Amino acid sequence: MKTQLPIALSNRHLHLSQEDLETLFGEGYELTKTKDLSQPDQYACEEKVDLVGPKRTIKGVRILGPTRPESQVEVSMSDAISLGISPVVRNSGDTEGSPGVKLVGPKGEVDLEKGVIVAARHIHMSTEDAEEFGLADKDVVRVKVGGIRGLTFENVLVRVSPKFALDMHVDIEEGNAAGVKNGDLVEIIK
Repeated sequence: MKTQLPIALSNRHLHLSQEDLETLFGEGYELTKTKDLSQPDQYACEEKVDLVGPKRTIKGVRILGPTRPESQVEVSMSDAISLGISPVVRNSGDTEGSPGVKLVGPKGEVDLEKGVIVAARHIHMSTEDAEEFGLADKDVVRVKVGGIRGLTFENVLVRVSPKFALDMHVDIEEGNAAGVKNGDLVEIIK
């Protein structure tokens, strides 16, 4: 049975609804892809916006495409504290009760009432991968990182879809703490 998979580090970014994209960049605006990401059909965009919190502004936060039904901002714990908002760890898409932030683009501003999260650690895997690992969607596992700064990540959510490519996502702070870089192999502990 498989136990190893690659890890990917996620820096602060946001996903926008088409409506919010047009408010920030202009009517009919379309995102400009600059680089494919590890998950199929997901990509980094040329476009960036500023996040304005009660305490601080973080300039030049990259947008990831494609657009989504609802806008969501993903930051690290340090970013949330720096912005002056209470960090909440959530699964992507779970924005109810999360704090908001102001987004400032070249053509306008959007005041998000909710949608700022610290993304929970998670593993993407295809249906075939899940069978090979002996796991199912929404399982929660532990993942061991080796090396000089090795550690074990607890409470890692498994997300299964035929559309997913195999990798584990952690935010940049967690990756740096573990001393890993994109593509390093980590091990699921059962």
